[in-house]
Amino acid sequence: MGEEQKSGIRVPKIALVGGGQIGGVIAQLCANRNLGDVVMFDVAPDMPQGKTLDIIEASRVDNFSGKVTGTNDYKDLEGADVIIVTAGVPRKPGMSRDDLLTINAGIVKTVGENIKQYAPNAIVIVVSNPLDAMVTLMQKATGFPASRVLGQAGVLDSSRFATFIAWELEVSVKDVNAPVLGGHGDTMVPLVRYANVNGVPVMEQFERKYKNAFKAKEVMDAIVARTRDAGGEVVRLLKTGSAFYSPASSAVQMAEAILRDEKRVLPVCAKLNGEYGVSGYYVGIMAVLGKNGVERIIEMQLNEEEQAMFTNSVNAVKKLVEDMQGLGL
Repeated sequence: MGEEQKSGIRVPKIALVGGGQIGGVIAQLCANRNLGDVVMFDVAPDMPQGKTLDIIEASRVDNFSGKVTGTNDYKDLEGADVIIVTAGVPRKPGMSRDDLLTINAGIVKTVGENIKQYAPNAIVIVVSNPLDAMVTLMQKATGFPASRVLGQAGVLDSSRFATFIAWELEVSVKDVNAPVLGGHGDTMVPLVRYANVNGVPVMEQFERKYKNAFKAKEVMDAIVARTRDAGGEVVRLLKTGSAFYSPASSAVQMAEAILRDEKRVLPVCAKLNGEYGVSGYYVGIMAVLGKNGVERIIEMQLNEEEQAMFTNSVNAVKKLVEDMQGLGL
């Protein structure tokens, strides 16, 4: 398990697999929030050592005292409480998350086998795309209980949805709740009916602002479309990579909820067991996160239209999983 301080207080250990853009931001955020000791693994020689040295050299400035180290040896995952997996190639312009399947599946399978060997008690958060398929593969490769293997997608998608709503209403995004369920892709399900600003329905506020129900729906439809394409929008603007600040922050929020046993209710990719009429598939839903990982799934009451969208999204996930299985994984 994590390192012991001189006082005898146990320090959590967070392992990051993948030292790219997302991994680097995650390492810095974990250190700055004093979540525990951080080890970053990457296959690139010296790169994780260089990134973590750069981060730790700011410890006096950023006022943190945890260890931050880099490694090229999977053995250094030993004792990790939480492992965040970002390994894989990022999207490029014109590439969908699904296009990454063949490349990233092989990487995630190898990562999962090493996690199983060196950190059999860890809780694993997967960020690699295509997310729903990669979480499915991670659980298969590790053999861990479903509660200890989950994916980061909904926290990010919901944050994007909330951000766009806040801009439109000119309110603090801190007061906007805007859940997004389903697969992490074009079929994701932003739940308009549940979106609210401190309990006041967003659509009610849009209708009041525009004094026209049709206009209000038009504006919300545009926000929903932008939410679904948000990752692609960043890819097109960057031209040489994909989003990394917001996915990193989202993964750290999940890790913090687990490490500090916060019992946060967050949208995450978790394995369903009959909820929403789905069994055996990883899909984005609301769940309680605590020291045991996914401690409980919260099933939201969907109307006919929302359920149809959710079913469509689940079918897209099933197709991805079938494609992955077709690769022999």
